[in-house]
Amino acid sequence: MFKKLILFLIIGISLYSCTFFSSNKNEDKKVIAKVNDTYLYLEDLESTLPKNYKKMDSALLVSNYINNWAKQQLLLAKAQINLNDNQAEIDKLVSKYRQDLLINKYREAVVYQNLDTVISKTEIDSFYITNKDILKLNEELIKLKFIQVNKDINDKEKIISLFKSNNKEDVKQIISKELEFKTCYFNDSVWIKYKDVLNILPILNDSNFESIKKNSFLQKEDSLNLYLIYFNDKIGRNSISPKGYVVPTIKQMILHARKLELLKKLEQTLLNDANKNGQYEIYK
Repeated sequence: MFKKLILFLIIGISLYSCTFFSSNKNEDKKVIAKVNDTYLYLEDLESTLPKNYKKMDSALLVSNYINNWAKQQLLLAKAQINLNDNQAEIDKLVSKYRQDLLINKYREAVVYQNLDTVISKTEIDSFYITNKDILKLNEELIKLKFIQVNKDINDKEKIISLFKSNNKEDVKQIISKELEFKTCYFNDSVWIKYKDVLNILPILNDSNFESIKKNSFLQKEDSLNLYLIYFNDKIGRNSISPKGYVVPTIKQMILHARKLELLKKLEQTLLNDANKNGQYEIYK
C-alpha cells in the first residue's frame, strides 16, 4: 500500500506541479475552483479543452475536469499528511523519477536522430532463417477468397462458374461484379487470421479448421445468402510462420536490436569520453 501511495505522489507531483500546486491566489486570474489553498484558474481549464469541442458538450467536459482536478488535490493532501514521516524517501523517489524521465527523453532523441530504419530484404531473409524457432504461430492462418451474395441473384450459375474459374479473364469479370456482392474478398495469395474470417463469414462456425482442405471449394446457403469460398492454403498453430506474414514483426525485432546496440554504444562513448576528459574516475 505504501509503495502505491509513493507512486501516486511521484506521478501527482510530476503532472500537477506549476499552477495547480500554487497556494498563492493570483488576483489577475479568474478562479473557478478551490481545494484547501490550491486554486484552479479558468485559463488552466480552457487550455485543456479540445479546440473544436461543441458547446453542448462543454458543460460535461468542464464538470468532469473540475471534479478530477479536485479529487487529485484531495488525494494528494491526504497522501502528504499520511506520508509525512516518509518525506525523505518520497523526495528520493521523485528525484529518481525525474532523472529517469530526462535520461529516457534523451535516449529517445538519440534514437530518433541516429537509428537506421532501412531494412533490406537480405536482412529479413537472414533473420527469418536464423530465428524460425521463435517465429512459431499462436493462431491459425488461411489463404482464401470468398463471395457472399443474395441467394436469389439472377445470374447465380454464371457467378458460381466465374468464381471457380482460374482463367484471367474470368477472374477480372468476377472482380468487376463486386458491387453486386454483400461481402467479397479475392486476394487468396495473402495469409490472414482464420478467426478474422469467422467474424466475416459466421456460416463457417459450424466447421472446424482441421476439416478444411487446401485447394478446395465450398458452396453454402442460409435463408438469405449464397456463400462461395475457395480455400487456397492453410497453416495451423505452432507451425513456423510464413515469412511474408511475419515480415512486419521481423522488422520490429531488427529495429529493436539496432536500438539496443545504438544505446549501448552511446553509453560506452559517454563513459570513454568522460574518462579521457577527467570527468569520471574511480578512486582506489
